[in-house]
Amino acid sequence: MTTPMTTPLRSRIDAAVNSLRALAPRLEGSLRPRVGVILGTGLGSLAQAMRIEMRVPYADIPHFPVSTVESHAGELLFGRIADVPCALMSGRVHYYEGYSMEEVTFPVRVLRALGAELLIISNAVGGMNPHFALGDLCVTVDHINLMGDNPLIGPNDDELGVRFPDMSEPYDLELVARLEALALAQQTRLHRAVFVAVAGPNLETRAEYRFLRAIGADVVGMSLVPEAITAVHAKMPIAALSVITDMCLPDALEPADISRILRVAAEAEPRLTRLVVGLLETLDDAVPAIGRAG
Repeated sequence: MTTPMTTPLRSRIDAAVNSLRALAPRLEGSLRPRVGVILGTGLGSLAQAMRIEMRVPYADIPHFPVSTVESHAGELLFGRIADVPCALMSGRVHYYEGYSMEEVTFPVRVLRALGAELLIISNAVGGMNPHFALGDLCVTVDHINLMGDNPLIGPNDDELGVRFPDMSEPYDLELVARLEALALAQQTRLHRAVFVAVAGPNLETRAEYRFLRAIGADVVGMSLVPEAITAVHAKMPIAALSVITDMCLPDALEPADISRILRVAAEAEPRLTRLVVGLLETLDDAVPAIGRAG
């Protein structure tokens, strides 16, 4: 499953990008994505808001990791959302599937090399803040990395990003403010959240939930942070939206029910889709100038 490390990262990125551009030369023109979108567990129907012009299975892209999770479609879609050229990942891979951190974040590198200037990420999370409720949406404003690994470990390619990227504002606060204004106008409850990333795949114990809450986290998940670190390294502003698909309150903890988690995600999808479409409608021609990532 792992990519041979004898092939430099830059060469693997170039191979993936060249393969995609060979399939569709317009990826260097009208189909060149301005925004990359990553869809998480149970959140694949945002693709319905997209005017799709090309679908590419991950398995057909050189060096691209293929998801082993049933609820992840595993396709890279190109087209327009709100008339903005986008590349949309319908499904992602996770560290717990056995991929290296470099492999998990390789799609972000490819999206950036294709031209994406902004990254929007969605996922399903467990809610630990007692003020949150099942099915609520939250926007990540900060994170804690407890995955025990980092996608930037190893030799650094200075052309991809600096050796020690600043993380004082990993999630663009201008984008957060836009999403909050949209949520208010759409009468959608949207919480600010600190996201803690764990390796998984098991869910946490009662003691672990108490610990994660005590160190400042509002929600917990098994994704987002590796992609976010890589996007910061690549100078891409990030907006991260999550659906709270299960409540993780230690004194009222119930066994995890994957079918219920997927059902809650599906019920929340229309609200998440409206926020993403609304955000894209607010973009102007200066996406890179947003926040600190310019």
